[in-house]
Amino acid sequence: MSLSNPFVVGSGLPVPPPQWPRTTPTARIETDAEAIRIAQDLASHLKQNAAAREQSNVFPLEELDLYSTSGLWGITVPRSYGGAGVSYSTLGKVVQAIAAADGALAQIAQNHWAAVAVIASCGTESQKAELFGLILDGKRCGNAFSERGNKTVTDLKTQLVREGDHVSITSKKYYCTGALAADLVPIVAVDDQGVAWLAIADRNTEGLTVLNDWSAFGQRQTGSGTVLLENVKVPLTRVLPAWKAYLPDNPRPDSAISQFIQASIDGGIAQGALEETVSFVNTRTRAWIDSHQDHAHEDPYTRHILGGLFARLSACRALLYVAGQTIDAAVAHPTPDTVASAQIATAEAKIFTTELAIDATNRLFELAGTAATDTRYNLDRYWRNARTHTLHDPVRWKYAIVGDYYLNGTFPPLHAWS
Repeated sequence: MSLSNPFVVGSGLPVPPPQWPRTTPTARIETDAEAIRIAQDLASHLKQNAAAREQSNVFPLEELDLYSTSGLWGITVPRSYGGAGVSYSTLGKVVQAIAAADGALAQIAQNHWAAVAVIASCGTESQKAELFGLILDGKRCGNAFSERGNKTVTDLKTQLVREGDHVSITSKKYYCTGALAADLVPIVAVDDQGVAWLAIADRNTEGLTVLNDWSAFGQRQTGSGTVLLENVKVPLTRVLPAWKAYLPDNPRPDSAISQFIQASIDGGIAQGALEETVSFVNTRTRAWIDSHQDHAHEDPYTRHILGGLFARLSACRALLYVAGQTIDAAVAHPTPDTVASAQIATAEAKIFTTELAIDATNRLFELAGTAATDTRYNLDRYWRNARTHTLHDPVRWKYAIVGDYYLNGTFPPLHAWS
């Protein structure tokens, strides 16, 4: 049995693995310019029915298949392994374009790209050859990283137990974005020394169950619910030393990459909300009586507020571009200094994208007026999505990290939330 029929998110029931192979073969993208063009074209298509799709709360399997078979999910695979090896600045533009059209679809892919980064930084040559080959063929990575009820997000209780040529894992994971329709499920687990590993299981592995129990008010169609692991066996050839990315003397920019994708999604959601605001104000909003104007778009205060928001959007794009460049530099030459620079540049971008996403999605209603609250438009999805996604890690800590870096030369903590 495979995942093929439409279903509403949140039933609480187990979901079967997706169909493999896909009906449509996965394309191979070769250049940065091609990746950006395909993302923009796909975003235009996805935006057409985004409001109705989100309102239905049906898992967007058809759109997800279209997204992954476009070839965009494989663009960060290094060229030496057959991928396009695009820059992270390009990946940021791709993610922003998709998120502006549909924030949930953009997030479903975020842990896939994070997994690609871990494979690139921590995998052996044989692991890279196998896993990158599967990804370029169109296999999607979900995640089984986080756990509920622990002291902190890094206080992991999931243990892997070595048994001959494989490891065995029993646990319960949550916030498993992408797992509902994944072909591969990367699992974070620790050994008996508390060291973190990444075990990449096939979605149809015995004992691995994905529950359709995500019930957040935003990013609803990500289906970021529970993965149950009951004596799940993963061959040692699929177990990667994720801890190697976080060695203080020899780090990799994996944490910056994870944060960069998050920030790009938030920037895209802000962009989508601002585009929607302009459209609504121009076509539906009435002029305010005291403005003495015929049309809402002539209101000087509306122009002032939108001008500020769009200026901040341009700042977000610039900061994301710079962050992407610093990540590329750290990937090419990973040192404590280059990795810290990538983390700081990404933190600066995330401060701006987080705050703009929340502000722009709120201002949409202030500027568009009461008519914008009509449920047929489903414009509240922008705010719900922005508010939910930006909770991944508190941006107030980014200010402290950035300030400590410039004041005292203190490098940011090495983990995926920094």
